[in-house]
Amino acid sequence: MKAALHTGIGKPLSLVNDVDLVGPKEGQVLVRTEYCGICHSDVSVLDSLELTPMILGHEAAGVVEEIGEGVTSVTKGDSVLMTPIGPCGDCDMCNLERHTLCERGQTFVFGTFPDGSTPFQRNGSPVYQGLGVGGFAEYTILEERNVVRVEKGIPLETICLIGCGVQTGVGSVLNTAKVAPGSTILVMGLGGVGLSVLQGALIAKAEKVIVSDPVKDRRAKALELGATNVIDPTVDDLINSVMELTTGKGVDYAFDAVGKSELIEVGMTVTRAGGTTIIVGAPPPDDELKFSSALHLMMSEKRLLGSLLGSCNAQVDIPLLIDYWQNGLLDLESMISQTYSLDDINLGITDLRNSTGIRTVVKIHES
Repeated sequence: MKAALHTGIGKPLSLVNDVDLVGPKEGQVLVRTEYCGICHSDVSVLDSLELTPMILGHEAAGVVEEIGEGVTSVTKGDSVLMTPIGPCGDCDMCNLERHTLCERGQTFVFGTFPDGSTPFQRNGSPVYQGLGVGGFAEYTILEERNVVRVEKGIPLETICLIGCGVQTGVGSVLNTAKVAPGSTILVMGLGGVGLSVLQGALIAKAEKVIVSDPVKDRRAKALELGATNVIDPTVDDLINSVMELTTGKGVDYAFDAVGKSELIEVGMTVTRAGGTTIIVGAPPPDDELKFSSALHLMMSEKRLLGSLLGSCNAQVDIPLLIDYWQNGLLDLESMISQTYSLDDINLGITDLRNSTGIRTVVKIHES
């Protein structure tokens, strides 16, 4: 089958036609991938991970082609959303309702199933499954817990964004931070994740949502979606601007939707006493945080939280997010800036690197 392979740091994805599938085995689902969004995490892997060859793409939707023994939640012909982390429901973390920290689900970072196997081979050698899905291929195989059935007729090219970016952004507001109605919010970074944070804040009934991004079109889109104030950090000092907009009090919650230590530190500065900064974007592995005063952090009772995939339980939260979209509380369509074929996937990678548009979707099959 056709797939786009990550073959080394700094290299473009390589289009090949000779990847083989292994399975589905017991408890697994074979999916014909129809659409897959390009996420910043894909580019982060391209730039830093030598675990190759690997099929990336983890914001995917498709149709079930075959199920393994014991699968009961989906059947052949079902439309499904795929998700990087599907909770097992049995481990310590799942029992604590920390579903994205599921012990079985954490193997997504290694590009394998929990038993160390992969669903892909090429010339008899394993091909790793990037970030738990492997959506940049015509077909993929996942464990049953990583697929969520959706109603027939729902446009997969639209809802594929929920698989990662929307779960991550909206979930960071509703699940990780548990934003209270009437709150004041700062969102730093307005790609697909940041605009999802913004929309999550509006669902949570935040009173003021301040957003910041250097890209003019993204700031304009944020205003369309309901942001109350926008800041251009290339022109205005971000910290001073936020403090002015909050009459010196600071915000209740600050979300770093980019993944940069400088923005996390800004968040810790502009949150009010008792406020919370949430790390939503994935920083580089060597990015370090520096605090000017640990005593101030203690005395102000500020909090710093990490948010992995929006602290979501995919089997519960994906249907909820689809419901929000169907009821007009989430605008997914306007976040999709362009759609490319699998053959042109490297154009989409370039768009993301250049901050062109908001979200790019790849149409995996031509027919």
